Order: sequence, then C-alpha cells, then structure tokens
Amino acid sequence: MKNKLSNQSTNQSNYHIPVLYNETLKALAIKPNGVYVDCTFGGGGHSKGILQQLNSDGKLFAFDQDADAQKNIPNDNRIIFVPHNFRYLQKFLRLYKVQQVDGLLADLGVSSHQFDEGSRGFSTRFDGPLDMRMNIQTATTAASIIHSYSEQQLHKMFEQYGEVTNAKTLAKHIVQNRQKQTLQTIEQFKMLIHSVVKGNPNKYLAQVFQALRIEVNDEIGALKEMLLQLNDVVKSGGRVAIITFHSLEDRVVKNFFKSGSLQNELPDNPFALGKKEKLWKNVTSKLITASENEIKENKRSRSAKLRIVERI
Repeated sequence: MKNKLSNQSTNQSNYHIPVLYNETLKALAIKPNGVYVDCTFGGGGHSKGILQQLNSDGKLFAFDQDADAQKNIPNDNRIIFVPHNFRYLQKFLRLYKVQQVDGLLADLGVSSHQFDEGSRGFSTRFDGPLDMRMNIQTATTAASIIHSYSEQQLHKMFEQYGEVTNAKTLAKHIVQNRQKQTLQTIEQFKMLIHSVVKGNPNKYLAQVFQALRIEVNDEIGALKEMLLQLNDVVKSGGRVAIITFHSLEDRVVKNFFKSGSLQNELPDNPFALGKKEKLWKNVTSKLITASENEIKENKRSRSAKLRIVERI
C-alpha cells in the first residue's frame, strides 16, 4: 500500500494523493475491454490506475469541473475528458453514444490541490478570496452567500451542511454585523465570526467552511442527481465505488443504494404497495476505511469511507 501511494504521490507532483487507491481499483473489478467513469478526475491518480488495467479496446470517461484538473490529463486516446460536473453524467455519455458502463468511481473529497491553493479560498490556513468555487465560471461564491443569504438560510446551511453546534447564533451574528466591514477575504470572515467560535477553533472553522463549500458548489444536489442516473447508466454486474468524507454525503449514498431511490421510505413498511425491486447489492459487508499506514502518509484519508456496490 505504502509503495503504491508513494508512487502515485510522486507521479501527481502532490496535486492530489488518491485516497484508498488499491482498495478502489480492486473494488471496480476492472474488465480490460470495459467502459469506466471517473466522476472526479482531479490529479488523475485513480484514472491512471484504471487505464493501467484497460487494454486498447477499453475506454475511460473522466469528469471534472475544475479547470486546473485539465493539466493532469494523460496523453492516452483511451481517455475522454469531460470538463463538467458529474451531475451531467448521462448527458455526456449519450453524447459519446455510450448507454451503459461497466463501472464508475466517485471520490467526493476536495482535492489536495484545491485545499493547498490559497487563491481558491477552500482552506482556513491561508488568507485569500472568500471564493470556494470548484468551477470558477459559476457566479455564486462564499462571499456572495455570506452577504446575501437571510438569517434563516444561513442557519439552515451551517446546521445541515456543517453540523455547526451554534448555527443559529452564528447566522444571527453574521446578519447583524456583515454590513459593518468588508467581507471578501478569508481573514476578514474569520475576524467577523471570531467572537462566536465555539469549542476547538480549528474544528469549528472547518465545519463552517465545509458548509459554505457544499452550498457554493451545490455538492449534495449534484451527488443526488448523479446517483439517480446510475440505475440506468451502470450495466448489470457493473460496480460502483464511492468515497465520501462526511456523514451527510455518506448517508445519501448509503440510503440510495439500499433502496435504489432518494425516497426516505421506512424499511419493511407493511402498508407499502408491493415489494420494490432491489437494484444494488453490497460487495463488502462493511465500509472500507484507510489503513494506519495510509493515514500516516496522507492525513486527509482519515475521514474517507468507501462504499462498493454491484448492479443486480
């Protein structure tokens, strides 16, 4: 594991170390002549691993809305790069006359590159613009949300997407004080909310920034749209591997594969009309998480959870 991760890290020039690399590639049970999708290309680590197992007839579709990721596209005619959000999965597969695929991977975490580029505004470690857009062509930034959202909208966002303990207090404080100072940079925002930070400041800020990032990029909405397309896009016997980094994402993924839909129906409901056809089965009996060795080498892997399912 360690050698493989080290090689990938070197190959990607630290753009992004692919999390759960060996486990994910094994999970996909790659067919040499198959068609696969990497929904989150990033530094291309997982994609290169897939390409290594494909023969000349195999094909890989790689999605990424971040323009920076395009610098990592390998010179390989088996890969088709799609510079868009994976919520448009089926649209672009059909554009390339592909109806179904043999497997799909989605690593839902923010890339190391995005966290380490202060100008992107994803990290609390740097001062930079309060931005957080994965696709810089979109209009909504973290700053525009902080300036324009109502107290109720901010409260819901921080509570739902960041699980911030005093979300209501934080939202009220922002609305009451946001007109008193300029709020265009990370440091300006941190200064604004300094007096209401609760508990461990680093953990608190990470939760606040997570909530903002999810809202800016509509991450949960995009995830749900992509999941709904999988029932049609993945062949019978095809594998899907999804890596999540927080409970909200993981809950959405888990519930979808359990029911094949996004409806939160009660299990074994005696009043349900008919029994729903089961579309997915778990490949492993429990979640796969990073080993101690991987966590030592890449601290960001400690919260990663890998779910693997197979289309029935």
